[in-house]
Amino acid sequence: MQNLVIILLAVAAVPAVAAWIMVTTGNRLVSLDARCKTAHADIDVHLKRRADLIPGLVECVRGFAAHEAGILGDVTEARKVSLQMAPEAREQTEAALGRKVGSVLSLAEKYPDMAASPHFRELRQELVATEERITASRRFFNLAVEEYNATLARFPGSLVAARRRLAERRPFDLGVERMVLDEPAAIRF
Repeated sequence: MQNLVIILLAVAAVPAVAAWIMVTTGNRLVSLDARCKTAHADIDVHLKRRADLIPGLVECVRGFAAHEAGILGDVTEARKVSLQMAPEAREQTEAALGRKVGSVLSLAEKYPDMAASPHFRELRQELVATEERITASRRFFNLAVEEYNATLARFPGSLVAARRRLAERRPFDLGVERMVLDEPAAIRF
């Protein structure tokens, strides 16, 4: 009789433990998903800040190098396209925009007067700081996505993901890792 009670308790405990594991895993996935959304929003804030700095940079460069209209027009157009896209679809346009901003900043090598301008230096410093924030935010987002995707792939996360129709997330990639240094000639986007 005592063995029967133990067996019945064990049989009743197994579904309870399984349910607890599924609920815990589901809650973890919800938490990781929220972290991914927050990290993506952080990237978006920094990308918008960069976009807000671009008109000032274009005007400053235009004052010193009016005949570089092609580069300035490219940057302005890339900014416009980037702002029109949904945040989730911006990766390629933001990568192109970053390269174009880098080419505008590199014009300072050709125009020493522009490089010496306090307004240009201030804009350049703000853009460099913003690029560093974008890179840091992107790394944080990609780590959150990696953890989320790993949890989805492992058991019992794969069961919860199938039941809730959760999909893997893609990392945010702006192309080659950008390195930002203090010297104008060394800026690479």
